[in-house]
Amino acid sequence: MAAELSVPALIAQHRPTLDQALEAIRTRAYWSPHPEHPKAYGENGSLDAAAGKAAFDAVLNTRLDLGQPGTDDWVGGEVSPYGVELGVEYPHPDVDTLLPAMAAGQRAWREAGAETRAVVCVEILKRIGDRTHEFAHAVMHTSGQAFMMAFQAGGPHAQDRGLEAVAYAYAEQVRTPGTAEWTKPQGKRDPLALTKTFTPVPRGTALLIGCNTFPTWNGYPGLFASLATGNAVLVKPHPRAVLPLALTVGIAREVLAAAGFDPNLVALAAERPGEGIAKTLATRPEIRIVDYTGSTAFGDWLEANARQAQVYTEKAGVNTVIVDSTANYKGMLANLAFSLSLYSGQMCTTPQNLLIPRAGIRTDEGLKSFDEVVADLARSVDGLLGDDTRANGLLGAIVNPDVKARLEAAAGLGEVALASREVSNPEFPDAIVRTPVIVKLDGAKPDDEAAYMNECFGPVSFAVAVDSAADAVALLRRTVREKGAMTVGAYTTDEEVERAIQEVCLEEAAQLSLNLTGGVYVNQTAAFSDFHGSGGNPAANAALTDGAFVANRFRMVEVRREA
Repeated sequence: MAAELSVPALIAQHRPTLDQALEAIRTRAYWSPHPEHPKAYGENGSLDAAAGKAAFDAVLNTRLDLGQPGTDDWVGGEVSPYGVELGVEYPHPDVDTLLPAMAAGQRAWREAGAETRAVVCVEILKRIGDRTHEFAHAVMHTSGQAFMMAFQAGGPHAQDRGLEAVAYAYAEQVRTPGTAEWTKPQGKRDPLALTKTFTPVPRGTALLIGCNTFPTWNGYPGLFASLATGNAVLVKPHPRAVLPLALTVGIAREVLAAAGFDPNLVALAAERPGEGIAKTLATRPEIRIVDYTGSTAFGDWLEANARQAQVYTEKAGVNTVIVDSTANYKGMLANLAFSLSLYSGQMCTTPQNLLIPRAGIRTDEGLKSFDEVVADLARSVDGLLGDDTRANGLLGAIVNPDVKARLEAAAGLGEVALASREVSNPEFPDAIVRTPVIVKLDGAKPDDEAAYMNECFGPVSFAVAVDSAADAVALLRRTVREKGAMTVGAYTTDEEVERAIQEVCLEEAAQLSLNLTGGVYVNQTAAFSDFHGSGGNPAANAALTDGAFVANRFRMVEVRREA
């Protein structure tokens, strides 16, 4: 079939966007080509709110046939955290048929070159962006995020992360010139002269193992980093969050085919309940790259067992905030309250441990005791979530029963400073919505240490009393070194304490946010500017996104000829 999209036209259309992305990762300044506001959609082919909701409704209770080879069954069973049965069926793969079919198109994709691959990826992202309203509902009803968060994090912010990966991939591939003339003088003899060509060669088929909470935001970096560097990509979604990535695969296949490439360069691997296909796929010899977001246990298993592949993991950590002193007490409390509440704490960047000196902290409102700080924070969370409509908009729904169980068990770990309460959702009465719990613990007690030194994913935080700022810094170091951290926060007006905290974060490779009291929060990162994770502590072996995240997805192969 003739290509419907000409590569020269794609380059003309999308090269300016690629160039802006390259400039953004160089300067680290704010930039995004994807609008955050829902009202920005509805023109130039994009779906407005009504059309996006209609598109989402139309896919419910249907069979999503992607036209990929090796389908031996149809699987489904997703139930929204809001109580809606999605009823969508997806192709189940016969991997012995699918994997060879995916490899077949890789030569032409490699030969297309870095620029062509990049602009095809940008076209995929553009078409995803045009359907942002549809994706928002798909992310909302698989992750439990509230609609506005699903719209932004699952839409433009995820698309930004995908484009960021494309920019890094392109930059790393063109760092080495495509050709070179090499001449070595030989004195009175004729010089030695060679013509050399350098080709970025993909590692092979990549496996993306999706997560439940942020299927697109966490999935797009690996997907587009692998695709832009010439690799085929097999997408294995989390069984509770298949739809957003299945829609993504459908769009990618559509664009690849229209541009004259094999659509099987991107395929879906949905699984039967309890099948555990990720382990089988991750250790297949054809799989040369693995991207994974999820539990530490399975991330560790992948790193130990997928030895034939380059494995990129974002696992889990114990995120810590040191509260030493502040010049804006109310701003600090409001910022922390929002950070603890957003998406019911179901983010890998949400703070868990708040380390507070037992003697209290200095503030612009005078000395505040440990108990006062914790009580004021509890009141701040209560004030933020006191109205159920507002609470639903911030909390979303509890994503799975394990989170609910951890939340309920946390109350038995210590003195409860803020009890969790149920919030009703009139639109979705079956949704499980809970406010955060804050539990007081003593950093000097071994029994309490067993609680705060382990990740408790969900709307659970521990206010940990420590003897001093120095003790807080020491505990921060041990926590990051032993358990890892995706984020670290700190509040201090003391330059010496600030230097000590910063030094720990530099030495233990943890991303630090200092004295946030406004509209930027420790659990949020901006593509093109902020690094998500560092790859330098146990929470993750990769950062989203840097050169290291893309450079090892391809190798540079040289051919030399005598000139």
